[in-house]
Amino acid sequence: VQLQASGGGLVQAGGSLRLSCAASERTLSRYAVGWFRQAPGKEREFVAAISRSGGSSYYADSVKGRFTISRDNAKNTVNLQMNSLKPEDTAAYYCAAAVGWTMYHDEYVYWGQGTLVTVSS
Repeated sequence: VQLQASGGGLVQAGGSLRLSCAASERTLSRYAVGWFRQAPGKEREFVAAISRSGGSSYYADSVKGRFTISRDNAKNTVNLQMNSLKPEDTAAYYCAAAVGWTMYHDEYVYWGQGTLVTVSS
């Protein structure tokens, strides 16, 4: 499964962005999908994940209440709506697919390329 992340950009603090993760095949519904981010000089960290059906979602404490993950299996896409953005949200954001939801990046099998989010103060 090839994943394509998009939607990054430059936004002021307090603003919003919507990231999308599109799959090349109609098999994305077989996988839980997670979003991770990596800021310069820092380790990759878990942001959010959604179950295969979309019935369950999980968030890092740092984004809870500000970010919302959703999926449309008919369109093979997973979205990450990011509101109330902060400068500390600046990072490259990656989507990834796993057999079951997990917050551990090494358990994800397929990865998209990063999309850069920059939040200015």
